[in-house]
Amino acid sequence: MCYNTAMKYQKIVEGKFLERPNRFIAKVEIGGAVETVHVKNTGRCRELLVPGVKVFLEDFDGRMGKRKLRYSLVAVEKICDEKGKKKLLVNMDSQAPNALVKEEFQKWADKTGGKFKPETTYGNSRFDFWFEKDGKEGFLEVKGVTLEENGFCRFPDAPTERGAKHLSELMDAKKNGYWAGVLFLVQMKGMKNFSPNEETDPFFAETLRKASRAGVEVLCYECDITKDGMELGGIVPVKL
Repeated sequence: MCYNTAMKYQKIVEGKFLERPNRFIAKVEIGGAVETVHVKNTGRCRELLVPGVKVFLEDFDGRMGKRKLRYSLVAVEKICDEKGKKKLLVNMDSQAPNALVKEEFQKWADKTGGKFKPETTYGNSRFDFWFEKDGKEGFLEVKGVTLEENGFCRFPDAPTERGAKHLSELMDAKKNGYWAGVLFLVQMKGMKNFSPNEETDPFFAETLRKASRAGVEVLCYECDITKDGMELGGIVPVKL
């Protein structure tokens, strides 16, 4: 199912990344002033958040609610070569992949009469989505991908015991008659292929291969990225 789903942010402003004191906040220069902003990704993102790079932030002025920080960092212009001529726009909002897939499921449900539910418990895990149509049930786990090198995308960017646990539970679900799949949603465009990050997390890589052999669907899609949103794009070849 693919319905050209898109998500948009409101009131985007441009800034220059300065530093990241911890995984939740960053210092960014916006309009000549240094602001403390919320980082919507708790991963390492070291190859993305390099001092001096251009970043894009959602401005919540006028709609703060209970927020403490006015800005959220949602995208970065990654420098891909030493001369700084090759650049790649990367969305690094860790909530964006699930939001995009939820919209896709809603359109699918409206079109087909199927049912779906986010955040559904199975065994000792909570999968991102449960769905059902014509008596057939399934589970889908979604992983956002922001790590890229020379046009190849990888996951994860840091060891993830939780990610391997999700894969083990998906294998169990498949064994018990459910459809089971993991979707790697690449938060950038133009990737040659996707593969697990063997060097960073060999256990996750081997578990992913094991899951694939057990019948768990391993899917990968890229996204069309703009500074104020992203849209579901085409299939990225998976190399396990």
